Amino acid sequence: MADRDKGPRKVTSFDVARVAGVSRAAVSRAFTPDASVSPKTREKVYQAAKELGYRVNYLARSLTNQRSDLVGVVAAGLDNPFRTLQIEHLAKVLIARNFRPILLPTSQEADTSTVIGQLLHYAVSGVIVTSDAPPTEICEQCAAEGVPIVLINKGNDIPFVDRIISDDRMAGHLAATHLIDSGVRKPAVMAAPAISYTARRRSEAFIARCKQLGVEAQFLQIRINDYRSGYDAAAELAASGIDGLFCANDHMACGVIDRVMQGRGRDDAPPLRIIGHDDIPQASWTAYDLTTIRQPCDVQAEKTVDLLMSRMAEPDLTARVEFTPVTLIKRRTA
Repeated sequence: MADRDKGPRKVTSFDVARVAGVSRAAVSRAFTPDASVSPKTREKVYQAAKELGYRVNYLARSLTNQRSDLVGVVAAGLDNPFRTLQIEHLAKVLIARNFRPILLPTSQEADTSTVIGQLLHYAVSGVIVTSDAPPTEICEQCAAEGVPIVLINKGNDIPFVDRIISDDRMAGHLAATHLIDSGVRKPAVMAAPAISYTARRRSEAFIARCKQLGVEAQFLQIRINDYRSGYDAAAELAASGIDGLFCANDHMACGVIDRVMQGRGRDDAPPLRIIGHDDIPQASWTAYDLTTIRQPCDVQAEKTVDLLMSRMAEPDLTARVEFTPVTLIKRRTA
């Protein structure tokens, strides 16, 4: 009766080895990516595991191996559809490469170093940061503990820390050229550069390109690169005389469009030309039909995990920076 009260006994790798007729070491190799094991043995182990309902305890394995198959993904601004898309692509690539992503949401105000410190307790194989760049000290700590860290769209140059950066200078160039070629004579860029490396680079490139084309561009500074900030800032656009606007991201651009289109028909064109950045799914919706700069999340994800895995293999590589291309997507707003 006492044994029955404890519930069913947990299936172990020893049970799988007994049913499959192999050693426990063979079971371990069968569930380890790239380990040396024959296809026949692997199939026998998988079949036995399926029959018994066995699942590998990856956290327990990490205690033995000093490193798990977990990769931490640190992200802020999850209300932005682009961030959701970015994380989705990262997760898919990590899983395809036999890693298991663990998401730690943070915020603009949170201490990213605390979040990464929590990840280190899980013996993660690596860390990917998509939120604001963490302090140099925590990146150096990751490197000292042999934990690779890759930053996406961050400006800090830190030893042994790799970065993937979208070509923001080209994005600003493309947006300015398209607006000026479309007849815009009073362009502006809207962004919150103080908290965003990418917004700052895009804004600088846009203003510089407008100047090259003989047009002076205005800079409209907002607090956060989000929908609400774009919506609120758009209230002043009508009186400004601005006839072309480049928004640092699509999330903000959607807020601008909703504000300037109040009282107009859904099929009307906005009273000024608007270009966003990222090409989030909502950009192609009929309500927005937003001209934008596409930032390829799939390419970024592949390159990010490539850098992560290569640093796992060679921890002492010098810090590397790789750029991903951008593309102008023309729609109704510009």
